[in-house]
Amino acid sequence: MMQEYLVPEEAAGTRIDKFLADACPDLSRSFLQKLLKESSVTADGKAVKSSFKVNGGETIAFEVPKPQEAAIEAENIPLDILYEDSDIILVNKPKGMVVHPAAGHYTGTLVNALIYHCKDQLSGINGVMRPGIVHRIDMNTTGVLVVCKNDFAHNSLAEQLKVHSITRVYYAIVFGNLREDEGTVHAPIGRHPTDRKKMSIHSKQGRDAITHYRVLERFGAYTFIECRLETGRTHQIRVHMASIGHPLLGDEVYGPARQPFSLEGQTLHAGVLGFIHPRTGEYVEFSAPLPAYFEELLEKLRKKAGK
Repeated sequence: MMQEYLVPEEAAGTRIDKFLADACPDLSRSFLQKLLKESSVTADGKAVKSSFKVNGGETIAFEVPKPQEAAIEAENIPLDILYEDSDIILVNKPKGMVVHPAAGHYTGTLVNALIYHCKDQLSGINGVMRPGIVHRIDMNTTGVLVVCKNDFAHNSLAEQLKVHSITRVYYAIVFGNLREDEGTVHAPIGRHPTDRKKMSIHSKQGRDAITHYRVLERFGAYTFIECRLETGRTHQIRVHMASIGHPLLGDEVYGPARQPFSLEGQTLHAGVLGFIHPRTGEYVEFSAPLPAYFEELLEKLRKKAGK
């Protein structure tokens, strides 16, 4: 598939490898460097190398080969099913489970389990690697997730996500004692400029992102909060809370590298998911209880705070 990018005038003087890394966040830097080394990248039809600096106004083009998608195996992995009908299935995803197959995770994912449970009754809009998946939560985030069994349901849920009409409530424990009992973080989120595996507050290339938070319980050095998403960007709650000085407990990516408790990733739970049912047209809402590790941690914090 041919990719073409018109270089904006303000990018003049930028090296082509840096320009492409910013313009193509879904492509790895090693892949882009390989294309440049093989003279497969052109500027207005002329092959260029990594050291080439864009002038602004030219068209950068290169061919991206169509990915070869591996066959995903059905696996008999137990699912915590919250609700199921002929259109949708709601599951309570456990900690440590990846939602769909990707590099390094081709087995043991939620999709592997869903293929076994639902057989061929999953929407195909997102291809063979992500059947039925209309939204995701991180590997170490727990909680409620909706999966679509057909394209009709998928299109309906995707449109609701697009217009931000879906109710999404998360629970988290953050470092520090929040000054206010509630607040809103409204800051655009985009790919980190130097670490492509991370997201960051990015005023120029970021997408609008809004998180509303409310304090549920205070422990002095930590705070238990509820977060309501108005938008759904990658790592949104993790990035937003870290941006105001209150990263999530257990989050070694956006918080301190050394954590005070033995945790496997961030303390974040998708507790409530509400939307218009694609078939009935009625509003439905589903909830998943806090996982055992989360409840146990809250009890430890209460005792430590003398509650």
